Amino acid sequence: MLANILLLVIDVAASFLTLMLLARFFMQWQRISFRNQLGQFVVSTTDWIVRPLRRFIPGLFGLDMASLLPAWLVQVLLVMFELSLRGAAFSGNTAAVLAGLWGVGLIELLRMMIYLVFAVVLGSAVLSWVSPHAPLAPLLHSIAAPFLRPFRRVIPSIANVDLSPLVLLLVLQIVLMVLAGARNGFAPLLFGG
Repeated sequence: MLANILLLVIDVAASFLTLMLLARFFMQWQRISFRNQLGQFVVSTTDWIVRPLRRFIPGLFGLDMASLLPAWLVQVLLVMFELSLRGAAFSGNTAAVLAGLWGVGLIELLRMMIYLVFAVVLGSAVLSWVSPHAPLAPLLHSIAAPFLRPFRRVIPSIANVDLSPLVLLLVLQIVLMVLAGARNGFAPLLFGG
């Protein structure tokens, strides 16, 4: 039971850090100002890791790799910690085990990205109905816009109701199911297979 509590605490902390790094990545990708309450929170929680890494990790095609790569590393370490705590023995081919850890870490990072997009799109949709002039509304709309844009081109509004968030959320659920299957594909590598 103590191991499960420890795993829960580590999982929450690692997931929080990953989500903050991904939020910073998305906000910089979309050129969204950090001069708001949420932006300042994201910067405050991630500056300690992102600033030093920027000296060594350059951006790539305008993407902030100093935010994305540590998020991936956090997920890899979380997977390794969880498997070790559950008694998994990493034996056999070291290269296969490392490939498995990095692969599962990448799947988990993609899963966290989808959860973040899910939350942003849902928050944006709810705020557009409940409180369209809330201070957080423009920020959420800006982050959600590139994900909703392809769906808005195809799905017309019905009686001034935008159904694209519903379709996007459905697609994200399907992608989560596909990622769960892909995660299982890395299982043999984790044990040296």
